[in-house]
Amino acid sequence: MFLVGDVLISDDVLDAPFVCNLAACKGGCCVQGDSGAPLEHEELAEVEKSFPKVAKYLTPEALEVIKTDGLWEKEGRNSYGTTCVDDAECVFVTYERGVAKCSFHIAYQKGEIDFPKPISCHLFPIRVAHNGEHEVLNYEQIKLCSPAIKLGKKNDVSLPAFLSEPLIRKYGQEWYNMFLEACAERAESLMP
Repeated sequence: MFLVGDVLISDDVLDAPFVCNLAACKGGCCVQGDSGAPLEHEELAEVEKSFPKVAKYLTPEALEVIKTDGLWEKEGRNSYGTTCVDDAECVFVTYERGVAKCSFHIAYQKGEIDFPKPISCHLFPIRVAHNGEHEVLNYEQIKLCSPAIKLGKKNDVSLPAFLSEPLIRKYGQEWYNMFLEACAERAESLMP
């Protein structure tokens, strides 16, 4: 691991090839898992504010879950997540030609809201954890994303480059520039 500012980064993030391949995975990260999308406390208000604009994209099943269980739920002492339909897909999933997509992202792209999507979704497959004094960025490697690894190799795109937009959104441009420098230095120091 290496430190950039106050953020610890797993060496797995350094040069992992990655480019989402929705044609292959069908947006499976939005429908598989044991809970909804992790939400930061500050995002709860954004989710509530954006809901009236994204509701038109949601399935009837998702709207029913929201009606009974709400938009999000508390999952731990200080953690939150979106509610799910049948303990599977996030309630904010919508389908386009069989591909699961984020209703927030669709509304954002159409200029209907100013909230792109939860940062945990935007950063995926990087997951943010906390170890007390630092945020920790880990690469969650799952079989579902193997087509993304192949596409990243084919196009010579690494995880740090692919996730530039959400990393800048979360930490700022200055941090991202330091992150890229630190990745290059760390990769060089790990060479045999």
